[in-house]
Amino acid sequence: MLGTFVNIAAVIAGSLVGLLLKTRLPEKITGIVFQGIGLVTIFFGVAMSFRSQNWVILILSVVSGAIIGQLLNLDERLNKVGGWLKNKLKINNIRFSEGLITAFLLFCMGSLTVLGALEEGMNQNPELLLAKSVMDGFSSIALAAAMGIGVMFSVIPMLIYQGGITLFAGSLENFLSEPLIMEITAAGGIILLGMGINILEIKQIKVLNLLPALMMAVVFYYIVNLL
Repeated sequence: MLGTFVNIAAVIAGSLVGLLLKTRLPEKITGIVFQGIGLVTIFFGVAMSFRSQNWVILILSVVSGAIIGQLLNLDERLNKVGGWLKNKLKINNIRFSEGLITAFLLFCMGSLTVLGALEEGMNQNPELLLAKSVMDGFSSIALAAAMGIGVMFSVIPMLIYQGGITLFAGSLENFLSEPLIMEITAAGGIILLGMGINILEIKQIKVLNLLPALMMAVVFYYIVNLL
């Protein structure tokens, strides 16, 4: 778990630097940074989605995942959790939930998260996660400067998701093949694309309702490969 703990420390440190910058930067500067983050998020989303090796799997996983997420009303439920945490901590930041969700998706939807966590869990080698920590640390500076303290709290779902993969790496080794990881990454890219559209205020998409697409990518990967 060393890699995940270093990753968490890097995000917290970067967020603190970003929050310090936020208090000293003019509103126009933070505004353009916010827009830049939106564009970068869209770029990563598109790049990740093109890692799919089978467009049928990607389409089916996103569509079915969206239906499941809508039926479960995940977006509203998870945003309520973010709002509850914000109220409990008495944080006055209108973008708290958005910052938390955006940072978590950016930090954890890529294949590097899964591959790094598996590598550390199976071989006790945290090198990939340590490299990821450097990137996430710098990214969190810009994110926190634009979105506020919610970015720092993204370490909570990061610990659960990334740390969980590390802990169960042994049992997941034969289950998560590299082609499957690429399909999960592609589905994550579509989610990031939706988040980028939200950040730029082009249209409000309930991106958290798309999260089951990650699970459905696994399901359809095995279905397609069994046919």
